Amino acid sequence: MRLAENLAQLGTETAFEVLARAAKLQAAGRDIINLGIGQPDFKTPEHVVEAAIKAMRDGHHGYTPARGILPLREAVAADTLARRGATVDPEHIMIMPGGKPTMFFAILMFGEPGAEIIYPNPGFPIYESVIRYVGATPVPMRLQEDKGFAFSADEVLAQITPKTRLIIMNTPANPTGGVTPKAELDKLAKGLEAWPEVAVMSDEIYDRMLYDGREHGSMLAYPALRDRLIVLNGWSKTYAMTGWRLGYSIWPEALVGLAEKLAVNCHSCVNAPTQFAGLAALNGPQDAVDAMVAAFDARRRVIVDGLNALPGVRCAEPGGAFYAFPNIEGTGMTSKTMQTRLLEEAGVAVVAGPSFGALGEGFVRFSYAASMAQIEDALGRIRKLLEQ
Repeated sequence: MRLAENLAQLGTETAFEVLARAAKLQAAGRDIINLGIGQPDFKTPEHVVEAAIKAMRDGHHGYTPARGILPLREAVAADTLARRGATVDPEHIMIMPGGKPTMFFAILMFGEPGAEIIYPNPGFPIYESVIRYVGATPVPMRLQEDKGFAFSADEVLAQITPKTRLIIMNTPANPTGGVTPKAELDKLAKGLEAWPEVAVMSDEIYDRMLYDGREHGSMLAYPALRDRLIVLNGWSKTYAMTGWRLGYSIWPEALVGLAEKLAVNCHSCVNAPTQFAGLAALNGPQDAVDAMVAAFDARRRVIVDGLNALPGVRCAEPGGAFYAFPNIEGTGMTSKTMQTRLLEEAGVAVVAGPSFGALGEGFVRFSYAASMAQIEDALGRIRKLLEQ
């Protein structure tokens, strides 16, 4: 068979490879603590599950509009207005099977040979993977440890060239937990006024997971960007619905029709019962969300203190999401060696920093979406390994 050459440019999400290896070791009888996968360890709220069951029993078994059912898009618009103060036309909202299709569609729209796309590094690996797949040039947006893994607006603006088509942002961020301050967002938005042809995709999937009184800086707050802004969000993290594959995106008028065409060509629509579950999540009680974020905050404090107490390790305090991204250069190990040894020798699954881009070397990602007991046990195992 002769395959398309650009398939060789596709990367992967190493967290799933680590998960598979950890599962294999568990099947062989090993006791493995998984701090590698980025998904809440909570169940989907019961009223959300019941809404999906009711939808199936009520006969919602067919296709829906490619953009999603109108009540759900209206609920997203209402939620965006209530939490972000931004008015969004439901016709500009696309309901998606998770967050990745929005990334894929946005990069497909703007990426081609000769084009440049700026993306976070270290960052979610699918950004760079798809940029390379479409033949565009990936330009790393450096996230700085000494700034809490925020980006510098001045640096980003200096990277823009006439070839730049798209800037991808992610705050709060995966894998670092970094939150970019509002002052940097303000500066970036102002600077982009000089580059009216550069689009922005803002990945805000962790917008409800912030700590120490931080507030989310949504790019919807900048009216001058609205005609070229794509916002990615969804239910996976906030409502512990990773396996439901339900996300949404907000598109400018000039792009939403293209997004709809891509959806029709790709996945047709999101399955109907899941959309009714999403509706119940947005319109129902939010106490489960608040409790989950409070639990993550408590775990965050324990894992950060524990990592900073380990020999050769230092860890910046994450401001959001549920990841810690410690610097392990002082251990004398590479990131990949640390990942391998922690799994094989200590029974702790983590993800090496370079899985999130070349600038991740010297770091590893810990997901603290695990019980407090597991986190404390893992820290003890790591200390034992490092002190050998």
